Amino acid sequence: MSMLRNSLFSLLVFCLFGLQAWAKTTAYTDITEADSVLQLAASAYSESRFDDAAVLYEQVLANYGISAKVYYNLGNAYYKSGSVAPAILNYERALLLNPGDPDVRFNLEMARSRVVDKIEPLGEFLLVRWYNSLGNLLDSNSWAYISLGLFFLFIVSLFVYFFTRKSSLKKSSFFVGILAIFFSIFALLYSARQRDAIIHPDRAIVFSESVTVKSSPDQSGTDLFLLHEGTSLRIKSKLGDWCEIELEDGNVGWIEFKHIEII
Repeated sequence: MSMLRNSLFSLLVFCLFGLQAWAKTTAYTDITEADSVLQLAASAYSESRFDDAAVLYEQVLANYGISAKVYYNLGNAYYKSGSVAPAILNYERALLLNPGDPDVRFNLEMARSRVVDKIEPLGEFLLVRWYNSLGNLLDSNSWAYISLGLFFLFIVSLFVYFFTRKSSLKKSSFFVGILAIFFSIFALLYSARQRDAIIHPDRAIVFSESVTVKSSPDQSGTDLFLLHEGTSLRIKSKLGDWCEIELEDGNVGWIEFKHIEII
């Protein structure tokens, strides 16, 4: 029985190591294949074959996972080929993953300048604008790491506060702890907001050349206004094949899902 147990244990260890080696080999192969496709896409882009580059970048995203850099390059390929709406869509997706990238923001504004609809956003309170701008400096993971680091600082401050005998050190650790937990909560809120925007996107881009916004979710509804390709909007609610949308200027209405692409 002892020999049987040893044999089974050896077999189990062999299988585990074999699976681990297989996983590493598979990951390496996938990475190598992805790099090969990315090189082909970069070559096509440098040769001004922008449509071919876009197809290759789409292939990378479909087969090897999402990436802010690939979304950015895909947006550039679409922009160069004259496809404004897909360019804006992919720039927006890149910003979801890496909201602090200035190159993506600059190219996004360049693409938006070619959209027919010029929508002026509603004004925001200074504090709200400052809060949103600060949250867009980093991605979800970065804010989560900052939150954890600040929480650890809070724990250290508590330890110092309760175990030191120096009154000056007690006061310092108390105030440091309060600030640390305060900013840790803020960082956690930023992280959760960024993550929610990725998991539950509520923004979209108009992909049809033009679409009439209705007052109700049916074709017999009153025509409210016209939107054109590349316009950004927010989805407020859904009903069957229709969605209630809101523009940055506050205008609302209904359009069919077939006219938009979710960011």
